[in-house]
Amino acid sequence: MTKQPNPKRPALIRAAILASIMLLLGGKWYSYVAFAESPYDAFGAGLNSIMPGPINRLGCGLLQKRFGNLPIPPTGCNVDGRWA
Repeated sequence: MTKQPNPKRPALIRAAILASIMLLLGGKWYSYVAFAESPYDAFGAGLNSIMPGPINRLGCGLLQKRFGNLPIPPTGCNVDGRWA
């Protein structure tokens, strides 16, 4: 008798890969908004700018608390050249 392949296995592998990518990007986003030395980090600012609205606003709020004295906000946090 040969063993039948599990039809759910590819779906589980895809879900695990997707979850890993989300955790990796989420961790990088959080390290950017909470611990970055500069709000102008290209990867972090780009990642924050593509986040969904509520997450983007949370990130911009955290960045503004830390770097609000800077005249030019990072990409994704500006409205007409000011902090959003």
